[in-house]
Amino acid sequence: METERFEALIDAILAIIITIIVLEIPLASNGSWEALFELKYEFVIYAISFMVCFNFWNFNNNLFSLVNKIDHKVIWTMGITLFVFSLLPYLTTFVAENINVFFPQFLYGLSFIVTALLSKLISKFLKDSDPGNIALQLVLEKDYIFAMTIVLVVIGMIIGYLAYPPAIIICCLLSIITMWIVPKLVH
Repeated sequence: METERFEALIDAILAIIITIIVLEIPLASNGSWEALFELKYEFVIYAISFMVCFNFWNFNNNLFSLVNKIDHKVIWTMGITLFVFSLLPYLTTFVAENINVFFPQFLYGLSFIVTALLSKLISKFLKDSDPGNIALQLVLEKDYIFAMTIVLVVIGMIIGYLAYPPAIIICCLLSIITMWIVPKLVH
């Protein structure tokens, strides 16, 4: 199967997710700076969730630019990944309204871990569905970034459980930054 329509579907779903996240940001109670400052956590969590969406889109856009064909395993695994990803608007609001509570932060981090695991599986299925694509095989050869995401978020979960729940979302943000920096250091 060709990938153009599949890529368009991914783009459309991510655009909807970002739109829902934006619509979930509460309005300031009045036009003052103080009222706007009261929403600082909502804006920070929104910014992190936006970066998560952008990072996911960027990664997949770059990856699928190399893909020549996909199969049902790739399609269904990406569908499950997008389902998990579609929970991001709810989790963003849940965390923003409960910034110092472990459980919302844990669920946010868990969505990162599940997405990383599914992305690793998608990488395997992509390699299997297009074995003659040398560029794709080389790019997917080093998929340690997913493992780094999992390790960082688990560290955040441990710190979050023991001492400081926002450590989870901080580690989620660090995992995104790591995805940008580490490949540049390795190459």
